Amino acid sequence: MDAELATLAGTGATTVVGLMVTETWEQAKQRVVRLFAHGGEAAAVDEDLDESRDALAAATGTPDEEDLTSDVTAMVRLRLRRLLEQYPDAADELRVLVEEFAPAAGSDETGAVHNSITGGAQHGPIFQGQSFSNLTIHSSGAAAPDQ
Repeated sequence: MDAELATLAGTGATTVVGLMVTETWEQAKQRVVRLFAHGGEAAAVDEDLDESRDALAAATGTPDEEDLTSDVTAMVRLRLRRLLEQYPDAADELRVLVEEFAPAAGSDETGAVHNSITGGAQHGPIFQGQSFSNLTIHSSGAAAPDQ
């Protein structure tokens, strides 16, 4: 297996396992089943994925969570490597899946920003975000108490 496909299998595994513990999983699950079931039985794949998801959900917040996540990721990566070796054309489908769902798979990859304001009272609106447009701010014209 060439390096590009090996990397894709790793990224795909991380994405799939990350999705299993999110609300997005149900949206992605049927596509993952279809991908894994290339030439195989979809019902068995579906059952395996459900078992993995249930185990991950049960382990959330426990000392075993990291080890189990690592184990499931390794299992999915191996399955993807085998799939890509047998069906190289599946790489395109996996790439599309990764591109579409990778941001939802893990909180570190979502682009989430956590801001906080410290250091005193704020006497006006505070906006925190990525982009703003068409904002209108109405003010009473009164000065802040310490001005």
